Amino acid sequence: MGIQSIVNACSHLQNASRARLGLTSLPNNKYNLRLALALHRAGFISSVTRAGAHPPPPEALLAFEPEGPVTAANVATRRLWLGLKYWNNEPVMKQVNAISKPSRLVTATLEDLNRVARGFPAGYVKGLNLGECLFISTDRGVLEVREALERKVGGLVLCRVS
Repeated sequence: MGIQSIVNACSHLQNASRARLGLTSLPNNKYNLRLALALHRAGFISSVTRAGAHPPPPEALLAFEPEGPVTAANVATRRLWLGLKYWNNEPVMKQVNAISKPSRLVTATLEDLNRVARGFPAGYVKGLNLGECLFISTDRGVLEVREALERKVGGLVLCRVS
């Protein structure tokens, strides 16, 4: 279920940014939340908010408190609302490509990530170009490849964003 939700989130985010949406939602699960927070840290999205089936008001997007606690009866109605970014009328996230798929999980060691960050291919992962980010699922959460190199950890390669 985990990697499949990441693959669905990647395709949804790419479609939403191409459709020029200002706000979009993803199912509220831990995999989508970790990826959304990593995208927020990298500057690809403007906000991450947990709410119900309807979006929070725009003026309270960053400080919105969801209505009531999450219970077993209402957990399926919770969504992650993401604010998308645009610069000069162009989306900041032009492409979001999933690297690992349910049929083929791609892992990378620290040496592989070092090669990829310098622009050289390593295994199934092509080298990074200018303006691209690669997100890795590690034991310390979802990290961008440069953060993973600083912390000296490898892991499961999730997606490439440009």
